[in-house]
Amino acid sequence: MQVLNPSSGGLYTGISNAFSTISRVEGWRALWRGVSSVVVGAGPAHAVYFGTYEVVKEFAGGNVGDGHHPLAAALSGACATISSDALMNPFDVIKQRMQVHGSTHRTLIQCAKTVYRTEGLRAFYVSYPTTLTMTIPFTAAQFMAYESLSKVMNPSKKYDPFTHCIAGGLAGAVAAAITTPLDVIKTVLQTRGMAQDAEVRSARGLFNAAAIIKRQYGWAGFLRGMRPRIIATMPSTAICWTSYEMAKAYFKQMRAEPLQ
Repeated sequence: MQVLNPSSGGLYTGISNAFSTISRVEGWRALWRGVSSVVVGAGPAHAVYFGTYEVVKEFAGGNVGDGHHPLAAALSGACATISSDALMNPFDVIKQRMQVHGSTHRTLIQCAKTVYRTEGLRAFYVSYPTTLTMTIPFTAAQFMAYESLSKVMNPSKKYDPFTHCIAGGLAGAVAAAITTPLDVIKTVLQTRGMAQDAEVRSARGLFNAAAIIKRQYGWAGFLRGMRPRIIATMPSTAICWTSYEMAKAYFKQMRAEPLQ
């Protein structure tokens, strides 16, 4: 939905139409195309993400007392995403290339080799500055929202899977909605090499891609895919925060137990 297409109306009219059309034309397996890239990159990236978050949060005073420290949470999240995105960005590019309509890429390795051979190493990081432009405000907003919601829903800060899940999902929804325009720009930059439109293929950065989107689709173009982005983000952030809090509670308990 976010990839610019030479036709003025685009390929899909909405999430339901996109789902049914892809399933009918390319088969249900096409809906999972690119997942291998996410699986390979997500584990190491999340380890770096939460490791950096905890270190910076401690340094910034986010763990002092029982007070509310939204700015420390935002700073920690920003640093975490800068480090983890450096690792994850190439995998994200591969995922986008495999998922774009008409893609001939069927495996992670084959896609990576083709991109490297035809566009060079720079292609894996051409969208990195734009990705950071999106993920830094996304993560800052998400972490601030999560800390604030957790403070209201769970003031005792005890391990509570239900409140962690709800707070995580809502925080992700807020962050996804306000950063959709930047996600559209990022997607254009990541898939430009496969675009049929010469203007899109020549996109060279954040502002140039934004100008192309505005010229071809108007202001509404920056909101393309917002609904599926929110729908996709809420479960992932809910699961992510619940898993993180569960692991954190487990290791705290392990440290508290005396050695036998």
